[in-house]
Amino acid sequence: MKKLSACTTILVGKKATIDGSTMAARNDDTATPICPQRFVVYPAYHNHPNQLHAYLNKFVGDRPADGYRYQGVPNVDLQHEGTYDESGFNEKNVAMSATESFYANERVLAADPQNTETGIDEDDIVAMTLPFINSAREGVEYLGKLVAKYGSAAGNGVIFSDKDEVWYMEIATGHHWVAQRIPDDCYAVTGNRAAIQDIDFNDPDNFMWSDGIQDFVAENHLNPDMDEFNFRHIFGTADVFDLHYNTPRQWYGHLLFRPDVSMDPEDFDLPFIMKAKHKFTVEDLEKFLSSHYENTPYDPVGHLGTKHDKELYRPISLNRTQNSHVMQVRPNVPEAASAIMWMTFGGIPTFSPYMPFMAQADASDPRFRNTPMKMDMESDSAYWLFRRLSMVVESHLSAFAKQDMDYLKDMRQYFYSWLAENTKHVEGMSDAEATDYLNQRTTEMFDEVFKRTNKLMAELMTKGLEMSKLTFDMDPNL
Repeated sequence: MKKLSACTTILVGKKATIDGSTMAARNDDTATPICPQRFVVYPAYHNHPNQLHAYLNKFVGDRPADGYRYQGVPNVDLQHEGTYDESGFNEKNVAMSATESFYANERVLAADPQNTETGIDEDDIVAMTLPFINSAREGVEYLGKLVAKYGSAAGNGVIFSDKDEVWYMEIATGHHWVAQRIPDDCYAVTGNRAAIQDIDFNDPDNFMWSDGIQDFVAENHLNPDMDEFNFRHIFGTADVFDLHYNTPRQWYGHLLFRPDVSMDPEDFDLPFIMKAKHKFTVEDLEKFLSSHYENTPYDPVGHLGTKHDKELYRPISLNRTQNSHVMQVRPNVPEAASAIMWMTFGGIPTFSPYMPFMAQADASDPRFRNTPMKMDMESDSAYWLFRRLSMVVESHLSAFAKQDMDYLKDMRQYFYSWLAENTKHVEGMSDAEATDYLNQRTTEMFDEVFKRTNKLMAELMTKGLEMSKLTFDMDPNL
């Protein structure tokens, strides 16, 4: 089940990016390599109070009478796996990505068990929140009220961002959570363990928390520290699983972006937030999310380490990554072109392009919306196209890597040119005009993506035929 998924997150404040954007990004990793997804845009609705019935448990949630349009990346097999809308923007250019699986320790769970029967879970957390919020801060507040009302069915880390702020919220137990605003001049990385550290309860501008969390910790004697309230120490885990599965991913993010600070991949107290030493680009976040410990002994497809080293730590980019996304909100551009979800879809991020999905386009291309449960060679499904590309490149990595890297570089340049052209074009348009225009241009962009990707696939498969080991050189005179 996707409930057992494990993901990686990176967040960057607006003063730490090259153009003043906020950036919030995550890999959506599942328990198995094949978990087909589709990209959809849910329409806004009005004067229609309704309920959401979960797939994972018996949760039934009341939803307001009016909801905004929003993007989602749900599973195809809803009956067995649940919806999991994963990530997207709503029409107010507010982003949400959920969830980063959070593992709480047994002490806190004994004191406040998760409501696994009827509590809100990651299957429905986006649909219960994203259509009803106007800012990142409001997203934390809104979801906090849902947890108070229904209880939480699981531990989850949730991202909210808008043009000004990036927030990370960690729901640890049935009713207790904290959230921290990423400072504007900083970045943060985490992967499947408690990330947030010291909480300043005198700073509500940068921290939020569940009602009664301090009394809960004190009354149940849960704080192992002397003079601080360290959420990670109180609510999180620190075991051998973390050392090999979780902390190395956080370490590698800091190795990429703060190489001036020496850190250990098996340090339980690696920092969540670090001050940026350079201005981040979208490519920086993509590089991290598509990485697998390059230039270290721990790269499973590298040449530096022993067999033991290569298998020691869980990589960031996996064959189980169903989508990887960077949610960017740009300043000083028309609102219609401000919010972009850069997303790989289906393919391993190492080998697949991050495509721009504009928040103000309200149409979902059939190639992304209609994903078959199984691979169909006659289908024009985007999910399966990039799944095939990843398999082909990885199967002959040393021979195909350069060609794939050139393809990805060319695609990035094309996307940036496409984005610059359309940003200028929507200036002065009404909302409806901009949406219609972006719908049309997005379809044309995806046409080009398919054209270039199919061309690369044909070239790689032709090259692969020439690499067969079932060959024999004969005398041309015979």
